[in-house]
Amino acid sequence: MKKTLFTLVMIAMLVFPMAQMLAQGDAEAADTKVINAKLASEEIEGDFMTVWAENFADFMRDETDGRIEIEVYPYGTIGDTRDINELAQLGVVEFVFSDYAWISSFVSQANALALHYVWPRENLPEVLEWVVKNGDYMVMLEEKFRKNGLVPLGILFEGWQWLTSKYPVENLADMKGLKTRIMGSQMLVRDYQAYGIDTVSLSYGEIYSGLQTGLIDAQSQPMFANMSMAFYEVADYFVQLWAEPFLGIPTANMQFFDSLSEADQQLMRDFWADAVIPSSEWIMTKNAADMEKIKQIRPQVSFLEFTDEQIAELRAIQEKDVYPRFPEVGGEDSAMMLEALLNDIENAIAAVAK
Repeated sequence: MKKTLFTLVMIAMLVFPMAQMLAQGDAEAADTKVINAKLASEEIEGDFMTVWAENFADFMRDETDGRIEIEVYPYGTIGDTRDINELAQLGVVEFVFSDYAWISSFVSQANALALHYVWPRENLPEVLEWVVKNGDYMVMLEEKFRKNGLVPLGILFEGWQWLTSKYPVENLADMKGLKTRIMGSQMLVRDYQAYGIDTVSLSYGEIYSGLQTGLIDAQSQPMFANMSMAFYEVADYFVQLWAEPFLGIPTANMQFFDSLSEADQQLMRDFWADAVIPSSEWIMTKNAADMEKIKQIRPQVSFLEFTDEQIAELRAIQEKDVYPRFPEVGGEDSAMMLEALLNDIENAIAAVAK
């Protein structure tokens, strides 16, 4: 019996260190593996997603001494907005930089990010950074992404959405019947329909012609997109509702991401978490500059911001007619996740105020 016990102890002493060495060897091998990956952006060259995707590629190349090379494909080079999300899900591309609306077609719980008047107008970048780094929502969101073969690496702020219209929009009554192109999110459709807007589904590349020909009366985009896609040429009225921040979600194919070493995974997560503030500063500067350019190019374009009283009216509509029905769109666990997000935002506001 003693001899048997001694033998088992000796086997354990030999096997466990060997297993540790093998595991260490696997990790080291993963850290030396050369990786060539593709990242599809839903925005054109020079716009937020493509610029920060290229910054990400540069960062990963520098941090790994060229071991990880990421090629960025701007909008239109390998597919439309829905196409590139599917390509990432299938693993045809390893990364996609998408937004809260289009990605919600694959992960319904992400629709919580599309609810109007959830995010604060003040200190939004700082609040978002706290939510990403410290909140419960991101952990829950990753679980849902993984069920769809994807991994969210962060959430970034690209500016507030502007309603750009061919006709004046000065109050809630002016929204009634306004044919407006909305991104591919069931939640956004309900948000805007609650104001009496007639929502229209149209690809990003068809918005300009849609406005030009009268197929649509209006559309919703952050300022930089209105400039780069020249929507200001076919829409004279820019209206800020302060309802909806445009949020980008850099995302990885799950199988690819899980094949990486923990060190490489952490590098990627850290880049996007640490990019929230500098990317927000970059885009706010660009948005302000683009607004001035539009004013100079077409002085007849008007810019209007809804008053606090008007915003309160729109918020009341959302709270009464939209929020209670969110689980119909958000799906499994979405009510719990929305509660987590709202708690995260509340805690973030308190933390930022200190």
